[in-house]
Amino acid sequence: MKSATLYITTVLIWGSTWLAIEFQLGDIAVELSLFYRFAIAALLMWLYVAYKKPDMRFSLIDHGFFALLAICNFALNYLMLYWAQNYLTSAMTSIAFSLLLVMNIVNTRLFFGKPISKRIYTGAALAVLGITCLFWPQLQQFDLSNGALVGLLLALGGTFVASLGNMVSVRNSRKQIGVLQGNAWGMLYSAIGLALYVLMNDVQFSLNAPTSYWLSLLYLSIFGTVIAFGCYFALLKNIGPEKASYVIVLFPLVAVTLSSFFEGFEWHANTFAGFSLVLLGNAIVLTPTKRINAFLANRAIAKSGSVPS
Repeated sequence: MKSATLYITTVLIWGSTWLAIEFQLGDIAVELSLFYRFAIAALLMWLYVAYKKPDMRFSLIDHGFFALLAICNFALNYLMLYWAQNYLTSAMTSIAFSLLLVMNIVNTRLFFGKPISKRIYTGAALAVLGITCLFWPQLQQFDLSNGALVGLLLALGGTFVASLGNMVSVRNSRKQIGVLQGNAWGMLYSAIGLALYVLMNDVQFSLNAPTSYWLSLLYLSIFGTVIAFGCYFALLKNIGPEKASYVIVLFPLVAVTLSSFFEGFEWHANTFAGFSLVLLGNAIVLTPTKRINAFLANRAIAKSGSVPS
């Protein structure tokens, strides 16, 4: 599958999953909902494995990284993001999650030694300023009991954990581990881990939920987990975490649009400013310096009315 197709598919699916998560909240415990989600996803992945018959034998060290992938990308980060959406709208959570772009680039430098250019610092500063604008009314109060601030901290914590999971995926790719194999083992381990978490915390098993819950669960399991993660990890492998992370710039647009229609998300001055700064910061991070310089040079030429010789 071409990178462009992978890219568009990931943006559209993940941009819509933030709204789907809203239908998962309230009727059944978040921890149990996540267990259902990844149990279904793991079952589907292993049915596909049985059909494709790839080599699923790996070393104990590789299985350790599969377990780490499960914790970071398929369990803990989702728990934190689901908890965050108890306090935030899907749009706000998705915008906070967009900082994954910056975290991925910094972690790529830390774990794989890739240098960080000056534009990365500029973009990161704009993105952080954007998040500050978005949550300025809550940050002015600076009250940890304030629900929105708690939601922000949970969302950023889940984002950081997800970034660590992305680094595990890059490591697996460098070890020539296929996306199918890595995801199949990771989703299996996540389902087992979430089941243990549910049992250890005495979460009551329940199937009593409306139709909207089960439809959103199937959408999240099939599209939001199996298909979207497959596409995204394939992008990580094909074009690297910096470029693949650009999907994070785009899917908040999908999330905010859907939230405006279905959740009554209201746009204020700080929302426009914050959202614009986040997008601008992320765009600067991912635009090569040569392209930025060429753009500025062309603007200068256009203003002066001169034509280069």
